[in-house]
Amino acid sequence: MSAFVSSALRELRLHLSPSSPGSKGVRDFVLKTYPAMKAANPSLPVLIREAPGVEARVFARYAFGVERKITLENLSEDEVASKLKQLAETKPSSAQA
Repeated sequence: MSAFVSSALRELRLHLSPSSPGSKGVRDFVLKTYPAMKAANPSLPVLIREAPGVEARVFARYAFGVERKITLENLSEDEVASKLKQLAETKPSSAQA
């Protein structure tokens, strides 16, 4: 998966479990694909939160405080990357807040 560049995103927050099978795709994404994504988006804050038993998910924050959440539970590394790219391509307006 190629790294995406997004001007719409203000912040990404990844939540995952360090040991849950449902978070494996997110863990693999963080280890393999995250460095290229971060290199392509150096000013984008990306927060990675690990907690035992937490559902794998991502929160995207846009301008005007608009947020979107996508569950990443039981997705593969490529599916996680695809969902993040989908969030990067979203351009919500303040009316959607």
